Amino acid sequence: MALDLQLPGPAKGKRIVVAMSGGVDSSVVAALVAEAGYETIGVTLQLYDHGAAVPSSKTCCAGSDIHDARRVADRISIPHYVLDYESAFRDSVIDDFADSYARGETPIPCVRCNQTVKFRDLLTVARDLGADALATGHYVRRVERNGSAELHRAIDPARDQSYFLFATNRAQLDFLRFPLGDMDKAEVREHARRLHLAIANKPDSQDICFVPTGDYAGLVKKLRPETAMPGDIVDLNGRTLGRHDGLVHFTVGQRKGIDVGGQAAPLYVVRLEPKTHRLVVGPREALGVASVALSDINWLGGDIPEGGLQVGAKIRSMAKPTPALFDGERLHFAAPEYGVAPGQAGVIYDGDRVLGGGWIAATEPALADLAA
Repeated sequence: MALDLQLPGPAKGKRIVVAMSGGVDSSVVAALVAEAGYETIGVTLQLYDHGAAVPSSKTCCAGSDIHDARRVADRISIPHYVLDYESAFRDSVIDDFADSYARGETPIPCVRCNQTVKFRDLLTVARDLGADALATGHYVRRVERNGSAELHRAIDPARDQSYFLFATNRAQLDFLRFPLGDMDKAEVREHARRLHLAIANKPDSQDICFVPTGDYAGLVKKLRPETAMPGDIVDLNGRTLGRHDGLVHFTVGQRKGIDVGGQAAPLYVVRLEPKTHRLVVGPREALGVASVALSDINWLGGDIPEGGLQVGAKIRSMAKPTPALFDGERLHFAAPEYGVAPGQAGVIYDGDRVLGGGWIAATEPALADLAA
């Protein structure tokens, strides 16, 4: 397979910085870039206290990952740098994660990490190193059309990470390269074996990197103690049904953990009210959402018609795009969406192309009489 980084001219003389997390994907990217003849520099960001990470955790950037990245760099004979970005990561990602929970939202820290530390700070590092491009191990495609770069979903839908990259702006997309977008995981691991990389059989990262134990509530309670304050569980009419031991234990759409008995039908978390510490619950139909308002919209598409644009919209990373109308500020769903919460991302597609997206700031219930 000939690696195409969509750079004019021969590979020789061009410098590529590769973001190396220590996992299979980024390691294969570094090896393929070097094999293609580019001057390759590996950069690993130390994002948190990796010495305290659980060695066997299935996270990225855990304690052994920096060592794995260095071993790969040695194997393929490229320079490798480890940069301390712990403070920036704490401010941009961990504190934002805790603040989002404190506001009663459902955060997506992987988007914030890509938006800030990886695609803002690391891109600056790559430019300072005189690189022609920054390559990463994300499963997404960069497609050049009519002289400009577009962001597209990966060929393998099971691996596609375009939802997490919606905030990538045009200037970043011009500089970024994603060599794995046209591959599936089996192909990537086969390259790792062919290139004799010691991480060929390393498990994929699964958890949020800075919570290797999976105890999100424990971390948030430590950083924002107010999220552990008990409060009332109320129905849609405000009638008290019981008590909870902290909103940090709940997200919109959740059914488990609502300690209320004697109900005719199952109850779901409909809304969190941090100011009053109330947990609002109701039947499943109360979760239906007709539209969402987006904030901090990153738009990669063209002009939006006066009557709005028919698009596909994703409000969860693993969901399929659902038909919606985007008017430039809101997504209006063709059919009610369930389990939608402020703090999540609304990502907008035209087929496989990512048109942009934003953060869900507010939701409109599908049933008017269920509005707050």
